[in-house]
Amino acid sequence: MLRNYLKIALRNLWRNKTYSAINLAGLALGLASCLLITFYVIDELSFDRFYGNADRVFRLNADIRFGGADAHYATTPVPMGPAAVLTYPQIERMARIRDESPGMIWKGQEKIQERQVYADSTLFEVLGLPLLHGNTAKALTQPGSVVITEKMAKKYFGVSDATGKSLLVGGTKHYQVTGVLPDFPENSHLRADVFYSMTDYPDNLSDNWLSNNYLTYFLLRPGASPVEVERQLNELYRKYAGPQALKTLGATFADLEKAGNSVKYSLIALTDIHLHSGREAELSPNGSIQYVYIFSAIALFILIIACINFMNLATARSAHRAREVGVRKVLGSMSRDLIGQFLTESILLSLMACTIAVLLVEMALPTFNNLADKHLTLGLLQSFYVFPFLIGIALFTGLLAGSYPAFYLSSFQPAAVLKGKLTAGMRSGRLRSSLVVFQFFASVFLVMCTLVIYRQLRFIQEKQVGFDREQVVILNDTYGAPAKQLKEELSRISGVESTTVGGYLPVPSWRSNDTFFPEGEINQEKAVTMQSWDIDTDYLRTMGMQLLSGRGFRADMATDSNAVILNESAVRLFRLQKPVGSHIAEISDRKTGKTRELTVIGVVRNFNYESLREQVGALSFRLGKVPQGSTSLRLRAGEIPATLDQVKQVWNRLMPGQPFAPKFMDEAFDGIYRSEQRIGTVFLSFALMAIFIACLGLFGLSAFTAEQRTKEIGIRKVLGASITQILLLLSKDFARLVIIAALLAFPLGWLAMDNWLQGFAFRVGISWWIYAVAGLLALSIALLTIASQSIRAASVNPVKSLKSE
Repeated sequence: MLRNYLKIALRNLWRNKTYSAINLAGLALGLASCLLITFYVIDELSFDRFYGNADRVFRLNADIRFGGADAHYATTPVPMGPAAVLTYPQIERMARIRDESPGMIWKGQEKIQERQVYADSTLFEVLGLPLLHGNTAKALTQPGSVVITEKMAKKYFGVSDATGKSLLVGGTKHYQVTGVLPDFPENSHLRADVFYSMTDYPDNLSDNWLSNNYLTYFLLRPGASPVEVERQLNELYRKYAGPQALKTLGATFADLEKAGNSVKYSLIALTDIHLHSGREAELSPNGSIQYVYIFSAIALFILIIACINFMNLATARSAHRAREVGVRKVLGSMSRDLIGQFLTESILLSLMACTIAVLLVEMALPTFNNLADKHLTLGLLQSFYVFPFLIGIALFTGLLAGSYPAFYLSSFQPAAVLKGKLTAGMRSGRLRSSLVVFQFFASVFLVMCTLVIYRQLRFIQEKQVGFDREQVVILNDTYGAPAKQLKEELSRISGVESTTVGGYLPVPSWRSNDTFFPEGEINQEKAVTMQSWDIDTDYLRTMGMQLLSGRGFRADMATDSNAVILNESAVRLFRLQKPVGSHIAEISDRKTGKTRELTVIGVVRNFNYESLREQVGALSFRLGKVPQGSTSLRLRAGEIPATLDQVKQVWNRLMPGQPFAPKFMDEAFDGIYRSEQRIGTVFLSFALMAIFIACLGLFGLSAFTAEQRTKEIGIRKVLGASITQILLLLSKDFARLVIIAALLAFPLGWLAMDNWLQGFAFRVGISWWIYAVAGLLALSIALLTIASQSIRAASVNPVKSLKSE
C-alpha cells in the first residue's frame, strides 16, 4: 500500500510541476529559516556545557546599592573565595580570576596583544578542564608560571607541547610555560589564551572586603544546595566586611541599610552566565535569553506560515483533484485510504523540501554567521539530537501542512464532485480566512519590531551624547615615559588638533568607582559613589566635552593635584548650589579611614560614558600623575589619511615592534550596540522571508477563490462588469483579512517593543507611522499578490466559464 502511495504521489508531483515547485519553495524556505534559527538557539543554549563539572560550578555575583548608585558586578572581594572554601564544607573547591586583558607578549622583536588573566591554580580542577600537557593540579602553583592554549603554543613556539619554554611578557618578565590547554570553543564565556599564576598578582592576598575585582567560581559538592550556600556567603561577607565598613565609613551594616544601602551576593550557574548575567566586568560579551525566546518565536511563526502556505496551495488545487477523489470513491476507496494518499504526498514533499532546506542553509550560513556574529557550521547536524530533530520537524511539517488538505479533499461527495459541484465538501471558509489572518499577523508583527529596532539604533547614532566622537583616533597600550614622549611628538603634527593620554574613555575602557563625601564630612548617609577618572590637561578638549562652569586642569597650577571636576549628576547628588570652589572628601586609606579634601574647580556637562541603556551617573575627573593606557588624538577634517601616515611613522619609531592599530572612537561607540544592530538586521531578513512565504499562501488562496467563483465572474462580465470592478470584488475580502491581521498585530507589537525599549534609559517612542507603514506594507504586498490572480480570472472569456451551464 505504501509503495502505491509513493508511486502515485511522485506521479502527481511530476504532473503538476509548477504547483510542486511553488510548494517546495515555500516549505524549503520556511524549513531553512527554521533550521538557521534552531542552530542559533542551540549554540546560545550550549554555552559552557562542555566543562566536566558544568553542573556543579557556580559564579558569585554582587548587587550593590551605595551612595545613590546601583551596581551589578560579576566580581567579588579578593578574600571572599578563600574564606568561603575554608568555612563551608558544601564548597568543594574555589578558584578566582583577575582579568587583565589585553596583555603584551614579545615574539622576538614583535609585540602582540593577547587575552590574558591571572588565575588560581585550582581553576582547571574547578571547571573540570584537563590540560593537554602538564599537571592540572600544579600548573599554576608557583610564581612565574603560565598556562597557555594550544593555539598560543603553536603561535609562539611552533609546537603543541610548549611546557618548560619561556614566554616574555611586558618586555621585562619571563614566565615558564607549565601547561597547555585545549583551545576554548566559541561557546565559552571564558576565552582567555594566557593564564598567569595568581601568586604573581600584587593584591591576591589582600584582606580588603570592600572592593570587588575578582571573578570567583565555586565547585559545590554533589547534593549541596546553592540557595543555602548563597545565604551562608552573605553571612560570611557581613562578618568580615562589617568591621572594615565601620572603620572606613564610621557605620555598621545596620546603619548603612537604614540609609537605603545594600550589598547582596548571589550564585549563578556556570551554564546560565552567557544568557542570564550581563553584568559589569564580565569576561566576554554575553547573549540574552530574551533574544533566544524572540528568535524561537520567529522560527515557529515562519514554520507555521510555511505550513499554511502549503495548505492554501493544496486547497486551491482542490477542483483539479475533485474528480480524482470522486472516481476513487466510486471504485471503493475509503476516506482513510484517500487521507493516507494525500498525507503521503505531503510528507514526501516535506522531506524533499527538508533536503533542499539543508542545501539552502549551507549556502546561507556564511551570511547568517556574519549577521549574527556566530561561527555555526552544518557540523551541528552530526549532533545526536539534531538530525532526529530535523527528520522529526520534516515529518511534523508534512503532517501539519497536509492534514487539512487531506481531510478536506477526502470529504468530497462522489455524486456531487462528478457533476462539477465542488462546494459539497467541507465548509472551511472561516478556517482558510483564519490562516491568512495568522500569516499576516505574524508578518506585520515582525515588520513592526524591525522598524522600532532600527529607529532606536538610528536615535542612538544621532543623539548628542555630551562628547564629540567624530575624528578621534585611539591608540591602545601606551604606558609610562614612551607614552609621554609619544604625546609630545604627535602634538607637533599639523593634522592633529589635540592629544590626550589616559585609559579612561567615554567608550568601553577602564572604569573605577570610589566613595566621596560632601564638605569633608564622613557621613555614610551623605556618601556618594561615583566614577573617578584620572585624566590629563588636554582630555576635555580632545574629547569635545563642554565645561558649564569653572575651568579645566592646568599644568602650571600645583594645587590641581587636589582638585576635582564633577559632572552635572555628581553636582546634583552632592546638592551643591555653587559647586565651583566647594569641597568634597575622598577616602585616601581604606584601612584607617583617613580622608583627603578635594576642591571642585569645574563642572562638565553630562556625557554618556556608559551605554544609552543607562542613565548618566555621577562622575569626577582627577589630574592623573602618570599618563598610561591609551593615547587619543583629535584629527583635523580632510587631512585624516595623510595625518594617520605621519602618526604611524612616529609610532613605529617610538613603539618598535608594537603593532600600529588605530581605532576610531565612533566605531568603538557603535560597537556598544552591535548586538542590537545584528538583531535588527536578522529581524528584517526573517520578516521579509515571512512576508514572502505568506504571499505564496495568499497566491494559492486567491487562485482557489477565483476558481470557485469562475462562473460568477463570467456572469458579471456578461452583465457588463469591467476588469477593474471584478478585481475590486476579488480583492476586498483579502484586504479585509490583512487589515484584521494588522489590527491584531499592532497591540502585541507595541507590547513587545515597549518592553524591549525599557532596556534603554534614552529611547524613542513608538510613533503612529510605524503602525501605518507596517500595515500598509503588508496590505500593498498582499494586494499585488492577489492582483496577479484576479486579473487573470477577470480576463477569461465568459463563454468558456459558462459553457457547461
